[in-house]
Amino acid sequence: MTLHIKKLTHPNTDILNALNKWDNHPDLIPFIRPNRNREELEQSSNMDMAELKDRLESHHIFLIYLENKLVGEMNYMIDPPHLYKKVKGTAWLGITIGDPGARGKGIGYESIRYLEKEIKDQGLARIELGVFEFNTQAYELYRQMGYQEIARIPDFTYWNEQMWSDIRMEKILV
Repeated sequence: MTLHIKKLTHPNTDILNALNKWDNHPDLIPFIRPNRNREELEQSSNMDMAELKDRLESHHIFLIYLENKLVGEMNYMIDPPHLYKKVKGTAWLGITIGDPGARGKGIGYESIRYLEKEIKDQGLARIELGVFEFNTQAYELYRQMGYQEIARIPDFTYWNEQMWSDIRMEKILV
């Protein structure tokens, strides 16, 4: 398995199309964005190239390739307003393994390790993230990687006919 991670600096149509495909895939939507109700859960929207370029202003975006095929993306923001703990110099982490064939192969683990190194190299010492409580596989991965639960925000997202909490986790990089 050859894993390659590349920072996104010059987006193109193929990358934009992949991100839009993942962001609108019914199997992924519940895991990657909060939804207040069924209508939001079923909504789709496509980012255009200008919006992706704007996103690069606030997000450090990395593309994940497996055997030279784009299979996911991960990103971090510094001190976004949605942090649970308002600690200056905190990176907020997000990851999507969009290709179903790339899941369950350790790519998430390796990708997060890569991102943690990037964040540490930026001089940041703290990471915070949110994981929906029904996403037990991701929660366990983060826990095994040293992330600790710091809060649960109840009734945060709708999925499978009910509301779920957002679990906030943090890791201090040493």
